[in-house]
Amino acid sequence: MSQEGNDNRLRDFCERHMSGRQVILASNRGPVEYYFTEDGQMRSRRGSGGLVTALGGLGKYIELNWVASAMGRGDREVAQQAQGKRFRVKMRDYSIYLRFVFSTRDTYHKYYSVICNPLLWFLQHYMWNSPTTPNIDITVHDAWERGYVEVNHAFARAIADEALKSGSTPIVILNDYHLYLAAIYLRHQIPDLLIQHFTHIPWPAACYWRLLPSYMRQAIFRGLCAADIVGLQTSIDVHNFIHCCQCFIEEAEVDYSRNTVRIDGHLTRVKAYPISIDTAGIKKLVSSSRLQDYEKKLAGLCGEQTIIRVDRAEPSKNIIRGFKAFDRLLERHPQLRGEVKFIAFLVPTRTHLRPYRRYMEETIQLIKTINSRYATHDWYPIDFFYENNYIQALAGMRLYDVLLVNAVIDGMNLVAKEGPTVNNRDGVLVLSESVGACEQLAEHALTVAPADLEGTMEAIYSALVMPPEEKKSRALALKRSIDKEDIHNWLMCMLGDAAGLIEGRSQSSI
Repeated sequence: MSQEGNDNRLRDFCERHMSGRQVILASNRGPVEYYFTEDGQMRSRRGSGGLVTALGGLGKYIELNWVASAMGRGDREVAQQAQGKRFRVKMRDYSIYLRFVFSTRDTYHKYYSVICNPLLWFLQHYMWNSPTTPNIDITVHDAWERGYVEVNHAFARAIADEALKSGSTPIVILNDYHLYLAAIYLRHQIPDLLIQHFTHIPWPAACYWRLLPSYMRQAIFRGLCAADIVGLQTSIDVHNFIHCCQCFIEEAEVDYSRNTVRIDGHLTRVKAYPISIDTAGIKKLVSSSRLQDYEKKLAGLCGEQTIIRVDRAEPSKNIIRGFKAFDRLLERHPQLRGEVKFIAFLVPTRTHLRPYRRYMEETIQLIKTINSRYATHDWYPIDFFYENNYIQALAGMRLYDVLLVNAVIDGMNLVAKEGPTVNNRDGVLVLSESVGACEQLAEHALTVAPADLEGTMEAIYSALVMPPEEKKSRALALKRSIDKEDIHNWLMCMLGDAAGLIEGRSQSSI
């Protein structure tokens, strides 16, 4: 759908369901980042990603308040100048209100760098055995109390202050693993507030949550169940969450048929809202001269057929197994040598951590080994880029015949949706069964178990030799599915459910 079409959908939705209503959005990272230039000038830049696009776009039609952490030096300077109050931020063709939550550097470090990352992020990606995950020692216990709890309290106070100024019952949307405790603190301050919480990463099974001390588990699940709606990525996540509540909260009354949890009379609805991409915005980028320049340059690296992958350079993305599967493909099917290229776009992440650097070193060494094993005087099998260049990666995805997304586990994995949206070669998606996107896209992709090298190799081969009419049919079905369930659809589903609850409360009180 076009940007104009999305704007019309949002406008009509807001007129029907959000008239006179305010939305308060809370997330660790805000829609705008403030920074200082080398000569000391204050500047700002818009946050990246479809979330800012979709949620920020609400500011055209309703009053949107965004509460976020003051992260860097620029944010902190602006937060101090605002003296804890909200201020208007001009976006493109609309404006929103932004309020920063200011924490001391030590408190924020404990909250973010000890609890949020790596503890919660690694636990929820089933990566606790990674060398970067901490032992839960006195440092972690202290960071929980003096970091995570404190920052969640600070968010709750800021949100409550904004909610009390609102002329009508606002909808509060809390985002992600940074704010698991905020809902219960908010509920204590404003009992009838409408609160949603959406988690962007996977929700693991109860056995994995037992790695945390009982009091942390209790706080997380009781905190989330203070919300009216808990949103997760997939139906599997919904089931896991409800089962965890049953396991960890003695008085919880769970209903798997209705996906609800009741604690002390408060009913929490648990729902799957698979997040998606800004399809209109990405299609607009595709027509930009900058992306088209990259596409022309990258076309020169392609083979008769080209395999593409786009990932952060981290172990959960399963990059090494993907290259090992490709190695086996060239060994078993020598006729593909000289014909097929593999181009990888790898984004540096957490480079200050030794295991991440080591993983990338092992990846580069494997690439060199495969290239030396099969290269000829006019062909070598793998090219890779190691940089954060989103436009270049999108240009690469325009050119794939096979897109390999074989992550060990992901909340959604938006590459699996971006690729089919921009691709113009009827490319085939090879998709891990353990990423969130598989629930929506599996029917039209070739699915693989992420640890299965043989299965991954066979899926890539099947994609390369697939008849053109089947490739075209699959590619078109993927595009239609993703376009239908884009980021704006995700947003309107969430807000529609919240608005419905408010309307139901109003009718029951008459």
